[in-house]
Parts: sequence; structure tokens; C-alpha cells
Amino acid sequence: MSADDFFAPPPFKPDAALVQLKRSLREMRPLVERGEGFELQGQAVIQLLAQGDHLLVRVAKQPARSPEWDTRQLRNAAEVRSFTDDVKRRLARWSEE
Repeated sequence: MSADDFFAPPPFKPDAALVQLKRSLREMRPLVERGEGFELQGQAVIQLLAQGDHLLVRVAKQPARSPEWDTRQLRNAAEVRSFTDDVKRRLARWSEE
């Protein structure tokens, strides 16, 4: 064991991170969970999928019947937290419009 291993973050577990991410998104009141994603006022705005060693997430640029998607790969806990913060900002922006 090298000295660098002591400070290494724990390995990323996509399945566990997906459960935690869904829980965080459920707490954001206007969002409603539907299948593998979340809706806002009946329109899909977030899609989540665990793939191998990462999470694949898609978030709508604007709520719409056929939204334009931003796709991201989340490979560690910091990226998951950043994504959650981004969703909060988008929800605030969407509610103002």
C-alpha cells in the first residue's frame, strides 16, 4: 500500500449513487418520478441510467414535449453533487419563466 492509497476516494458505485441521486431529486418538490426519470408538469426533464462504472444522465435544456437534451456522464460523487446543484438552478430558472 503506497501513501497515495491512503488519500484515494472510495470507488464509485453507480448503482448506489443512482439510488441516492433519485432520493435527492424526489425531495425537489416540483419533480415527479416516472420510470427511469423525472417529470415537471407532465413533461420529461430528467432521465437516469447506471452504465458500468458511471451514471448516464440527460437533463432537458427547457421543459417541452420533445425537449433538447444535455447528456452527461457522472463518474464520481463530486460530479453527482454538481449535477444535483445544476438541477436545482434549472428548476429555479424554469419556475421564473
